Amino acid sequence: MYEENVTVWRAASFDEAIAKAEAQAREYAEGADGRYLDFAQAYYIGAEDALAEGAEVFSLMRASDLGSGDYLTRYFDTGRERQNGFEDAGS
Repeated sequence: MYEENVTVWRAASFDEAIAKAEAQAREYAEGADGRYLDFAQAYYIGAEDALAEGAEVFSLMRASDLGSGDYLTRYFDTGRERQNGFEDAGS
C-alpha cells in the first residue's frame, strides 16, 4: 500500500519546505510501520493569506498520450485505492 499526501509548510525556501516535509514523512511512516520513499516535491502557493477557500495547494502537470479515461485509470483510479466519501469520514 502506498500513500501520497499534500502538506502545507511555512518556509523561507523550497529546500526548507522539503526538509520539513521529509522529516514529517519519515516520522509518519515510522509510526505507521512503513517507510518513506525519499521523494518529495514543493509547490509555492504565495503569501500566508493565500490559503483561502479554493486556493490551489498542489499542482502536477504530466504529458500523456492516454485518453482521459485511461489516464485516470493509470494514475488515479486503478481500483486499488482506499477511498471513502465525506459522509464516512466521521464514523
